[in-house]
Amino acid sequence: MSTFSSTTVRNPTASISTGQPGESTANAVQKVSELGGRILLSVLFLLSGLGKVGAYAGTSAYMSSLGVPGALLPLVIATEVLGALAIIVGWKTRVTAFLLAGYSLLTAVIFHSNFGDQIQMIMFFKNLSIAGGFLLLMANGAGSLSIDRRIAT
Repeated sequence: MSTFSSTTVRNPTASISTGQPGESTANAVQKVSELGGRILLSVLFLLSGLGKVGAYAGTSAYMSSLGVPGALLPLVIATEVLGALAIIVGWKTRVTAFLLAGYSLLTAVIFHSNFGDQIQMIMFFKNLSIAGGFLLLMANGAGSLSIDRRIAT
């Protein structure tokens, strides 16, 4: 004999209202969480890209010291700043998230692979975690509060 009930499972938050017809609190929390998550994933890239503009020569020299041509710095800055802005506003989110996940993995391997230095090891795993967040964003999309959703409707 089965111990499972034959009744349907009901969403416990479905009856909670935000004052707008048809919108539950859970839906409002989801929308804000998706936007907040995109902002939190992106702010690091935005600030890092802008910081590279201000410390251009030093960043270029650091890249060169690790075997990466300093001539790639404009591409790095564009990737970080434009990618961050695209994720924040939710434009071309799946493609941008895929590219930034790859970028995060690449920078982890190139710049943070000295596991003898605990800080570098932590930075390596931070980059892996960020890549994971971008892969989730790629899989699920930007959510309701995004340009992608506005274009789709």
